[in-house]
Amino acid sequence: MQKTNFDRNLPTGVQVFERGWLSSNNILFLGSQSSALVDSGYSTHAEQTTGLVGAALQQRPLDLLLNTHLHSDHCGGNAALQRSYPELQTLIPPGQASLVSSWDPVALNYLPSGQHCPRFKFDGLLLPGTVVQLADTAWQIHAAPGHDPHSIILFEPRSQTLISADALWEKGFGVVFPELDGETAFDEVAATFDLIERLDPRWVIPGHGPVFGYRAEVLAKARERLNAFVKSPDRHAHHAAKVLLKFKLLDQQQMPFADFVRWAANTSYFQLIHQRFVPSGPIDHWMEQLTQELVRSAAARREGDMVYNA
Repeated sequence: MQKTNFDRNLPTGVQVFERGWLSSNNILFLGSQSSALVDSGYSTHAEQTTGLVGAALQQRPLDLLLNTHLHSDHCGGNAALQRSYPELQTLIPPGQASLVSSWDPVALNYLPSGQHCPRFKFDGLLLPGTVVQLADTAWQIHAAPGHDPHSIILFEPRSQTLISADALWEKGFGVVFPELDGETAFDEVAATFDLIERLDPRWVIPGHGPVFGYRAEVLAKARERLNAFVKSPDRHAHHAAKVLLKFKLLDQQQMPFADFVRWAANTSYFQLIHQRFVPSGPIDHWMEQLTQELVRSAAARREGDMVYNA
């Protein structure tokens, strides 16, 4: 379900389209001279994204598109928006620019994760330590590695508004994907939390979930969760596997369980998690366990041989 968030506490000209979990939130900026959008959602929702943006723009062009990072749920609508607005300029974080230029869906982790992202172009980079003008206001660009090593967050100091992407949600933060690849990244998550604490925002626009007023306990709970993952990387990997499965259900809505298992067994990123963290058990047994946990938590529903999104 999509809804538009008009929050009087946000800077003038800012609208938030809260999109759920398959597509990231979209943040639209309407200035006196130009318009911009931060993050474009998943490809399955691209038509909805262009519809929401077009209705809000009311015949104005979309001038600028920014991606906080290049996970498929944040940039999957880029190509559709670029088709709808031929003069659109797109800015991305610098870390994977060469992979976008050559379009390497394996290195960009779209094919390995079993997700889809249509090819898009970019016109410039979001360089940490600089500012970008959005709706007549200067927003600071900060590096925010952890969930994704190349992610950025945006901060507007006058209103103390933070666009946190997946670095911080009101109830958590995004899967720390580099850790699943055997790279050290939990420390980077902690450093990003420290950055957010120093910025001391009043309002946070997360990558998923509603806009919220920043409170110290939000960050404290996020740190508690991070510490639990540091103590038990297996717990983090288990959580990540369920996130990938839930994402697949959000996309497909329903699947025969046999197809669900087949998808996991043929998805290299899922294979990687299984081989690194659950090497002793067959993948179909592990899938049975994970699916049961999704059902118990009301994140999925199972009827006979079918698994449904819930």
